[in-house]
Amino acid sequence: MKRILKSVGNWFEARLRLKPSVMPLLEHPIPAGAAGPKGWWYVFGSASMTLLFLQIATGIGLALVYVPSADQAYQSLEHLNYRQPFGWFLRSIHYWSGSGMVVMVVIHMTQVFLHGAYKYPRELTWVFGVCLLLLTLGMAFTGQVLRWDADAYWGVGVGASMAGRVPVGGPAVVELLLGGPTIGASTLSRFFALHVFIIPGLLVALVGGHLWLVMTRGISEPPVPGQPVDPKTYDAKYHEELKKGKPFLGDAMTKDGFFSAVVVLVVVALAAVIGPKGPHGLPDPTLTGANPRPDWPFLWLFGLLSLSPAGLETFVMLAFPAVLVVCLLLVPFISNRGERAPSRRPVAVLIVLVGGTTLAVLTYEGMTSPWSPRMSGWSGDPVPVAMVKRSSPLELQGAAVFQLKDCRNCHALDGLGGKRGPDLSSVGARLTRDQLIDQINNGTPGGGNMPAYGKHVRPAEMDAMVAFLVSLRPPGQPPARTATVPAPPRP
Repeated sequence: MKRILKSVGNWFEARLRLKPSVMPLLEHPIPAGAAGPKGWWYVFGSASMTLLFLQIATGIGLALVYVPSADQAYQSLEHLNYRQPFGWFLRSIHYWSGSGMVVMVVIHMTQVFLHGAYKYPRELTWVFGVCLLLLTLGMAFTGQVLRWDADAYWGVGVGASMAGRVPVGGPAVVELLLGGPTIGASTLSRFFALHVFIIPGLLVALVGGHLWLVMTRGISEPPVPGQPVDPKTYDAKYHEELKKGKPFLGDAMTKDGFFSAVVVLVVVALAAVIGPKGPHGLPDPTLTGANPRPDWPFLWLFGLLSLSPAGLETFVMLAFPAVLVVCLLLVPFISNRGERAPSRRPVAVLIVLVGGTTLAVLTYEGMTSPWSPRMSGWSGDPVPVAMVKRSSPLELQGAAVFQLKDCRNCHALDGLGGKRGPDLSSVGARLTRDQLIDQINNGTPGGGNMPAYGKHVRPAEMDAMVAFLVSLRPPGQPPARTATVPAPPRP
């Protein structure tokens, strides 16, 4: 049997010539310290790549059953969970491998930051790593959208709101993401393309570039106190270090393989014991008990938004994440020389401790704080009597629809209700009937918080609710009128 396998291997080698190209990659030297006991600090990158390939493999299987259509996506996931043999297990492995990849990439970047491995000459290696982190989070977000449940609907709404606040090009970005002015069937198709084709393609390309940089610039040696990085002398010292180095195909590769195998076993165990994520409820924004919230990688931002006043929403949604990304990209250019050992870099250690604690606290806040707006916060509070005292039967019916559709959870009446939307106590003096219908139907995807309710309000309900809203105006003030352009004077 051994002779047969050897003959088959020689046959393929004679035609593919893999050894001259693959073996130099596996046998390239690395610093001796990276192959010793300290080499366990270097295993997180390989584990991240392993989980990426596991996601690709399971994603291909899921794509054979999943239907990226707004009217069938939810049902196809239910089919995978309850009817397709081992469909739930495949979904579960895909979800937990994605979560594990986020964890591994964050740990890997934290280790690189603490060890100063981003310093000269590996600045671009760090930049590629930051881009890989962003794409990994992009995979997590688009994957949540593909569940097409209540969490997905509101997640897209928040994402559209963030995109809509981009100066100048915000509405165009929203149109590109949603496939139209509102969340609809085209939205799911866009996110399916992002999750299955665009982001994985970019990930694979950047992983290849990242590995190329690791090969050409080398793996950083374990940091030693008192041996700072000096760009003028580092290359010569590193070259001397590699003369005493060891091939990657050996202890280093064994550590990588062992740790990656353990990570995969943990993912499989979590998949078998806990099961897949969702879907949780149909994507209906009028469901009172939905209590939607983002997946765990974004709970910190959700928690930060829940603590922020309304005036800071644009900064928290748009500017703050952008500032964080820019800071990460600038790290190797601000500090590309000097000490690498954590014991000699107290500021770096403090940044990691403060950043990690802040993320943990905000994530806990995001897990425990109610969704803003609260889905059932003011639904039980009656409409102020003064607002319906002289109402017609149609307006009274509209007040009831206003309550049943949970509009109070976003909008206040006479100061009592949600704070995410404007107080509607005098909306009849600001907006005309047609403007109110357009607002309810289409929402404000270009930068506001209100989703489109056109598909969730019947025509009769719309007429009644708009009649009620038009009646909300100060005593004696006429309804709002559409501004007209005066006719030009006659010559």
